[in-house]
Amino acid sequence: MKLIDEKGKLFGKINIIDLLVLVVVIAALAFAAFRLLGGGEANPVDAATKLTYTAKVGPLDQETYDEVLRQLEAAGGRDQLMADGELVDGYVTGVAAEPHKTYETDANGQVVPSAEDPANGGRYDLIFTVEANVPSVTTNKVGTQEVRVGKTHILKTTHFEFAYSTILTCDWG
Repeated sequence: MKLIDEKGKLFGKINIIDLLVLVVVIAALAFAAFRLLGGGEANPVDAATKLTYTAKVGPLDQETYDEVLRQLEAAGGRDQLMADGELVDGYVTGVAAEPHKTYETDANGQVVPSAEDPANGGRYDLIFTVEANVPSVTTNKVGTQEVRVGKTHILKTTHFEFAYSTILTCDWG
Protein backbone atom coordinates (compact mmCIF):
# COMPACT_ATOMS: atom_id res chain seq x y z
CA MET A 1 0.00 0.00 0.00
CA LYS A 2 1.35 3.39 -1.02
CA LEU A 3 1.35 6.41 1.31
CA ILE A 4 -0.32 8.60 -1.36
CA ASP A 5 -2.16 6.87 -4.19
CA GLU A 6 -2.55 8.07 -7.81
CA LYS A 7 -5.69 10.08 -6.89
CA GLY A 8 -3.75 12.11 -4.26
CA LYS A 9 -5.40 10.43 -1.30
CA LEU A 10 -3.50 9.69 1.87
CA PHE A 11 -3.65 5.91 2.57
CA GLY A 12 -6.36 5.80 -0.09
CA LYS A 13 -8.83 7.42 2.33
CA ILE A 14 -8.42 11.23 2.60
CA ASN A 15 -7.36 13.87 0.11
CA ILE A 16 -4.05 15.52 1.10
CA ILE A 17 -5.41 19.06 0.40
CA ASP A 18 -8.43 18.38 2.63
CA LEU A 19 -6.09 17.19 5.39
CA LEU A 20 -3.97 20.36 5.20
CA VAL A 21 -7.07 22.58 5.37
CA LEU A 22 -8.32 20.59 8.37
CA VAL A 23 -4.97 20.98 10.19
CA VAL A 24 -4.96 24.77 9.58
CA VAL A 25 -8.55 25.12 10.85
CA ILE A 26 -7.79 23.09 14.01
CA ALA A 27 -4.65 25.16 14.67
CA ALA A 28 -6.59 28.44 14.26
CA LEU A 29 -9.34 27.24 16.62
CA ALA A 30 -6.77 26.13 19.22
CA PHE A 31 -4.99 29.50 19.05
CA ALA A 32 -8.28 31.42 19.38
CA ALA A 33 -9.33 29.30 22.38
CA PHE A 34 -5.94 29.85 24.01
CA ARG A 35 -6.22 33.63 23.62
CA LEU A 36 -9.87 33.89 24.69
CA LEU A 37 -9.51 31.67 27.73
CA GLY A 38 -6.50 33.61 29.00
CA GLY A 39 -3.91 30.93 28.50
CA GLY A 40 -0.36 31.64 29.50
CA GLU A 41 1.00 33.71 32.35
CA ALA A 42 -0.50 37.09 33.24
CA ASN A 43 1.60 40.08 32.35
CA PRO A 44 2.83 41.42 35.73
CA VAL A 45 2.90 44.96 34.30
CA ASP A 46 -0.87 44.82 33.82
CA ALA A 47 -1.62 43.45 37.28
CA ALA A 48 -4.01 45.37 39.52
CA THR A 49 -2.33 47.33 42.30
CA LYS A 50 -2.83 50.04 44.88
CA LEU A 51 -1.90 53.55 43.74
CA THR A 52 -1.27 56.34 46.24
CA TYR A 53 -0.90 59.81 44.81
CA THR A 54 -0.97 63.44 45.86
CA ALA A 55 -2.78 66.21 44.00
CA LYS A 56 -2.37 69.95 44.47
CA VAL A 57 -5.33 72.36 44.24
CA GLY A 58 -5.12 76.10 44.69
CA PRO A 59 -5.10 78.87 45.45
CA LEU A 60 -8.09 78.55 47.75
CA ASP A 61 -9.32 80.52 50.74
CA GLN A 62 -9.37 79.43 54.39
CA GLU A 63 -13.14 78.81 54.32
CA THR A 64 -12.83 76.28 51.49
CA TYR A 65 -10.03 74.46 53.32
CA ASP A 66 -12.11 74.38 56.52
CA GLU A 67 -15.11 72.96 54.64
CA VAL A 68 -13.00 70.27 52.94
CA LEU A 69 -11.65 69.26 56.37
CA ARG A 70 -15.19 69.13 57.75
CA GLN A 71 -16.44 66.99 54.84
CA LEU A 72 -13.47 64.63 55.10
CA GLU A 73 -14.03 64.24 58.83
CA ALA A 74 -17.76 63.62 58.28
CA ALA A 75 -16.80 60.85 55.82
CA GLY A 76 -14.69 59.15 58.50
CA GLY A 77 -11.39 60.36 57.04
CA ARG A 78 -11.98 58.53 53.73
CA ASP A 79 -14.09 60.35 51.14
CA GLN A 80 -14.87 58.07 48.18
CA LEU A 81 -13.90 59.14 44.66
CA MET A 82 -16.44 59.50 41.87
CA ALA A 83 -16.25 59.61 38.08
CA ASP A 84 -19.15 60.28 35.73
CA GLY A 85 -21.62 59.91 38.59
CA GLU A 86 -20.31 56.46 39.59
CA LEU A 87 -18.35 55.53 42.70
CA VAL A 88 -14.71 54.61 42.12
CA ASP A 89 -12.52 52.18 44.09
CA GLY A 90 -10.48 54.98 45.65
CA TYR A 91 -10.58 57.49 48.49
CA VAL A 92 -9.22 60.88 49.50
CA THR A 93 -7.49 59.97 52.76
CA GLY A 94 -5.93 63.28 53.73
CA VAL A 95 -5.56 66.97 52.98
CA ALA A 96 -2.99 69.53 54.06
CA ALA A 97 -2.76 73.25 53.40
CA GLU A 98 0.32 75.29 52.61
CA PRO A 99 0.49 79.02 51.95
CA HIS A 100 0.03 79.79 48.27
CA LYS A 101 3.18 81.15 46.67
CA THR A 102 3.34 83.37 43.64
CA TYR A 103 6.37 83.98 41.47
CA GLU A 104 7.77 87.00 39.68
CA THR A 105 10.65 87.85 37.38
CA ASP A 106 13.51 89.74 39.03
CA ALA A 107 15.73 92.41 37.45
CA ASN A 108 18.02 89.69 36.04
CA GLY A 109 15.16 87.92 34.27
CA GLN A 110 15.13 85.05 36.78
CA VAL A 111 11.85 83.62 38.07
CA VAL A 112 11.85 83.90 41.86
CA PRO A 113 9.24 83.48 44.59
CA SER A 114 7.43 86.69 45.38
CA ALA A 115 8.10 88.17 48.77
CA GLU A 116 5.91 86.42 51.35
CA ASP A 117 2.84 88.54 51.89
CA PRO A 118 1.29 87.74 55.26
CA ALA A 119 -1.87 89.49 54.12
CA ASN A 120 -2.26 87.50 50.89
CA GLY A 121 -5.92 87.05 51.75
CA GLY A 122 -5.31 83.70 53.41
CA ARG A 123 -4.87 81.82 50.12
CA TYR A 124 -3.70 78.23 50.36
CA ASP A 125 -2.70 75.37 48.13
CA LEU A 126 -4.35 72.14 49.28
CA ILE A 127 -2.41 68.90 48.94
CA PHE A 128 -4.74 65.88 48.80
CA THR A 129 -3.62 62.31 49.43
CA VAL A 130 -5.55 59.75 47.40
CA GLU A 131 -5.47 55.96 47.63
CA ALA A 132 -7.02 53.96 44.80
CA ASN A 133 -6.99 50.45 43.40
CA VAL A 134 -6.14 50.51 39.71
CA PRO A 135 -6.77 47.57 37.39
CA SER A 136 -3.54 48.16 35.46
CA VAL A 137 -0.33 50.04 36.27
CA THR A 138 0.17 50.45 32.54
CA THR A 139 -2.70 52.93 32.22
CA ASN A 140 -3.01 54.05 35.89
CA LYS A 141 -6.72 54.72 35.43
CA VAL A 142 -8.66 55.91 38.45
CA GLY A 143 -12.23 55.98 37.24
CA THR A 144 -11.99 57.48 33.77
CA GLN A 145 -8.77 59.46 34.33
CA GLU A 146 -5.17 58.42 33.89
CA VAL A 147 -2.95 59.45 36.81
CA ARG A 148 0.62 60.55 36.13
CA VAL A 149 2.94 63.08 37.77
CA GLY A 150 2.40 66.54 36.26
CA LYS A 151 -0.97 65.67 34.71
CA THR A 152 -4.04 67.78 35.44
CA HIS A 153 -6.77 65.89 37.22
CA ILE A 154 -10.37 66.39 38.29
CA LEU A 155 -10.55 65.55 41.98
CA LYS A 156 -14.15 64.54 42.67
CA THR A 157 -15.52 62.79 45.74
CA THR A 158 -18.97 62.24 47.14
CA HIS A 159 -18.66 65.55 49.03
CA PHE A 160 -16.46 67.94 47.01
CA GLU A 161 -15.02 68.50 43.57
CA PHE A 162 -12.11 70.48 42.19
CA ALA A 163 -11.96 70.74 38.42
CA TYR A 164 -8.24 71.47 38.25
CA SER A 165 -5.60 69.75 40.32
CA THR A 166 -2.08 68.72 39.42
CA ILE A 167 -0.65 65.31 40.29
CA LEU A 168 2.50 65.77 42.38
CA THR A 169 3.51 62.21 43.32
CA CYS A 170 2.57 58.61 42.47
CA ASP A 171 3.51 55.47 44.41
CA TRP A 172 2.48 51.92 43.46
CA GLY A 173 2.12 48.93 45.72
